[in-house]
Amino acid sequence: MNPRFNDTFLEYAQSRGFVIDPTRVRHPKDKPKVERAVPYVRGSFWAGEQFLSLSDAQRRAEIWCNEVAGVRVHGTTCLRPAEAFRAMEAALLLPVPTERFDVPEWAEPKVHRDFRCEVARSLYTVPYTLVGKRLKARADSKTVKFYLDGQLVKVHPRMGPGKSSTDRADFPPGKEVYATRDLDQLRRRAAEAGPAIGEYAAALLDHPLPWTKMRQVYRLLSLVKKWGAERVEAACATALEAEAVDVSLVGRMLERAKEEQGNQQPEEDLPANVVKGRFARDASEFAPRKKVAR
Repeated sequence: MNPRFNDTFLEYAQSRGFVIDPTRVRHPKDKPKVERAVPYVRGSFWAGEQFLSLSDAQRRAEIWCNEVAGVRVHGTTCLRPAEAFRAMEAALLLPVPTERFDVPEWAEPKVHRDFRCEVARSLYTVPYTLVGKRLKARADSKTVKFYLDGQLVKVHPRMGPGKSSTDRADFPPGKEVYATRDLDQLRRRAAEAGPAIGEYAAALLDHPLPWTKMRQVYRLLSLVKKWGAERVEAACATALEAEAVDVSLVGRMLERAKEEQGNQQPEEDLPANVVKGRFARDASEFAPRKKVAR
């Protein structure tokens, strides 16, 4: 049975240059003889002592190692531990690390439909082609890295809880403005369609929470695509004069204008001996009309 190492401990071992040698399950003789040191420390150093603080305990532990534990004769090796360490082990040790180990956090977030992953209560974008997949994320104090099947696919700077890091290149082409909530770019697109359309879009976004009104601007731009900029420009100008800021109203105005244009029929030339009735109703009044949902 092959052991599975903790990701953080495995990375620590790699950064410090030592090898992990796990023991086999139910094979106690594979373990080195280290447990007997625990009762010795407990009885010789801890028993009957009182420490003022952690720093006080650490200071006195160093004194105890140098003056008591290190100079005694070990019962198994028959050597003094401090002398044996200096003679055989000290030269084999690596230099003491100069930097503190940056403990990482590992997670396995899923890529949501908005092309983002949540790691430690923060959001990060990843390429849109990974939607629905589960990645492996490594977050330290400076960066957040995302892996798929062992391959690095995205790197972000570490963000605080409740914040997000966004890369426009992660979104599908043409969808950046929707996904990033870029209000300025949305206003520019509306203004390019026409001055009245741009003014109408700015009026829609004039709200304490403007991103909640973005869908209405999207709908206004879809009306431009459906009816043409000239018709929507005229409808927006009329709506602005009436101070009616409602995209549904603009849509109804365009529908009504189309119906009225379709119902206008040229009058038939009547014979000279036929007099048109004074109270006769216009033929357009009998034309079928499309019901408009309200």
